[in-house]
Amino acid sequence: MVKLNVRDRESIQEAVRRFRKLVERSGIKKEMRRREYYEKPSETRRRARLRAARRGRANLA
Repeated sequence: MVKLNVRDRESIQEAVRRFRKLVERSGIKKEMRRREYYEKPSETRRRARLRAARRGRANLA
C-alpha cells in the first residue's frame, strides 16, 4: 500500500505528481496490467522461458 503525507503548503498538483511517482516505483501499475486479463499457467511459463532465453543471449554478447 502506498501512503502519501501531504506537506504543508504543498499544492494538489505537486501531491498528485509525487503520488504517481510512488505508485510507479512500487510496481502497482505493472501488477494491475498483469492482472487485467486472466493468463493461463502455460502462457506464464512460456513467457518466463522466453525471458530467460533473452537474458541468456544478452549475457553472451
